[in-house]
Amino acid sequence: MVYNIKNSKQLASLINYTNLNNIITESEMREFLEKAKELNFHSVVVSPTYVCLAKEELKDTDIKVGSVIGFPLGFEDTPSKVAEAKALLDKGVDEFEVVLNLSHLKDEKYELLEDEIRQMKEAVGDKLLKVIVETKALEDYQIANASKVAEKSGADYVKTSTGFVSPNHIFENVNIINIIQKHAPKIKIEISGGVDDYKFANQILTAGSDIVGSDQGYEIVKAYKELRENTQVTPKPITLTKKD
Repeated sequence: MVYNIKNSKQLASLINYTNLNNIITESEMREFLEKAKELNFHSVVVSPTYVCLAKEELKDTDIKVGSVIGFPLGFEDTPSKVAEAKALLDKGVDEFEVVLNLSHLKDEKYELLEDEIRQMKEAVGDKLLKVIVETKALEDYQIANASKVAEKSGADYVKTSTGFVSPNHIFENVNIINIIQKHAPKIKIEISGGVDDYKFANQILTAGSDIVGSDQGYEIVKAYKELRENTQVTPKPITLTKKD
């Protein structure tokens, strides 16, 4: 089965275009946001530093602005993460991505994780909350438990990577998707990290990811757009009657 992407506009709507570069300049961020506007992605994901700029630059578009909490290690205490969430909410963030505390996960302190995610969800209200679980650092059973915790606590998505370490093979990602769907069937999935071309993005979506996170979103959509719009096939003339 191949995911039925009809055009480049639909493909862009399935990508969260990401730039969490910690040394990016303001002018470079503006260039990134212009690219986002050109192709109209589902969202951009930027650091808290650039949330206000993103909101201003994208105010006349439908593009959502996402940002990160406890990024990239997730080991801050819960009050600190909640404070980050509230600060981002005040800046107008639409989608919140919080890194799970992997120490608590590995120690199987599920009540602490559930309490943190519930507090985060309460803080952001009806805005989207994603829990980044950094799957590359986990065993399969830990991915399953992290997903169950996220679903039980009211998160909207499980996101598979911060982008610093990520599964780079389609079969690894398919395995992760299968685990999440089995153990947390109601939660949505965002595969992130290592998705750098259209073929891989299409495979990820076909495998069951609801959306893709990528810092190569612009390149992915432009390549697909060029393929679809610049490849012309002139059919040979045919007749519907048999020649004598």
